[in-house]
Amino acid sequence: MAQPAVARSDLSERTRRHVTRRVMPFLFLLYIIAYVDRINVGFAGLQMTGDLGFSDAVFGFGSGIFFVGYVLLGIPGAVLVEKWSARKAIAATMLVWGCVASSTGFIHTAQQFYAMRFALGVTEAGFFPGLITYLGHWYRPQDRAKAVAMFMAAIPVSKTIAAPLSAFLMQAHWLGLAGWRWLLILEGAPAVVFGVVTWLYLTDRPHQARWLPPDERTWLIGEIETAETRATAGQPMPLLRALCHRDVLLLCGAYFGGTVGDYGLGLWLPIMLQRLGHLTIFRTALLSAIPAVVSVPVMLAGAWHSDRTGERRWHAALPRWIAGVALAWLALEAAGVPLALVLFTIATCGIMASYGSLWAMPTSFLGAAAAAASIGMINSFGNLGGFAGPYLIGWFSNRTGAFSGGTWTMVAGLFFSGLCAVLVRMRAARR
Repeated sequence: MAQPAVARSDLSERTRRHVTRRVMPFLFLLYIIAYVDRINVGFAGLQMTGDLGFSDAVFGFGSGIFFVGYVLLGIPGAVLVEKWSARKAIAATMLVWGCVASSTGFIHTAQQFYAMRFALGVTEAGFFPGLITYLGHWYRPQDRAKAVAMFMAAIPVSKTIAAPLSAFLMQAHWLGLAGWRWLLILEGAPAVVFGVVTWLYLTDRPHQARWLPPDERTWLIGEIETAETRATAGQPMPLLRALCHRDVLLLCGAYFGGTVGDYGLGLWLPIMLQRLGHLTIFRTALLSAIPAVVSVPVMLAGAWHSDRTGERRWHAALPRWIAGVALAWLALEAAGVPLALVLFTIATCGIMASYGSLWAMPTSFLGAAAAAASIGMINSFGNLGGFAGPYLIGWFSNRTGAFSGGTWTMVAGLFFSGLCAVLVRMRAARR
């Protein structure tokens, strides 16, 4: 009896490693491209605001309006991946948003800035929920927090890459165009290229994976089907009811509060650091990468522990509260660059460490179609926090001349995020 169990364990380990080696590096690269296009405006703003005469309020509103557009297609994008084709949906999304991202480098007015950021949000809306849905096609519920964290580790890595790359590009002045314009134009191009590559490379579902040996393919199909059956056992849930589910709404709140802090910090950190220490653009960009670098191992460790214990709620909540405490300290005390950088790093680690557990929750209690739509809704409405955070920081700064009011906004969002995560009612995932 022991031998079959050992053989099954070996098959399980071999299959999961095979899937991760094939799928994860590519999704990781795609999300780096997406996130760089999303946050590079924070670095471009170091020059753009002066060149175009934008106030902090204009820059904050334009940075955040991306997420208003993002709301519109989040649910359809995730359902499209589930019902149609991940490969085709993700590829088409990347081709369109890449063109929009590059076109942003040619703006001249605040209205054009608003329009292009809004359009970028609309075109990119289906990408992230589509990828989260796609991971559910390839990973069992008990493996998903780590899978999501591996994929979302692209966020701090993209910040690390974007900082020195942006510092280099903003020194350019080719063909009479300022460096910030080249930054936006060139960093949009990879999305177009990899949109084509995605069409050729991705496999929609395990039964289509000719790159998996037959025994691994059969095992994985059985595991995913079993997980789907368990998720819907005794409670088949129509799509509309799933969208109104108490825990789905709480996850919307948890994600909203988190994105207030995440994008508020992500888009304003370079400018806050620069003004705090009167730093050069190049030094500011490099120092901005430090919190992102440190957060990568913290994020992966948190997700690994969540999968190992099967616990999700506290793994999502506690890091957010720690991040809130760090930012509250920053708001209360006049800090120099070294202390501010330490507190920014703690806050970034806390924000990022909770993502794996948070995104492992919907697929653990909802069926495939309902989970896809719910993921789309959580991502879409939760990302309104990505509008609120950057906009309110700019609004407070414009009226008070300081970032403390915006910092307290991020603190409130992060504590609200942790509270919503703790209130989600769900059983621990099977270890």
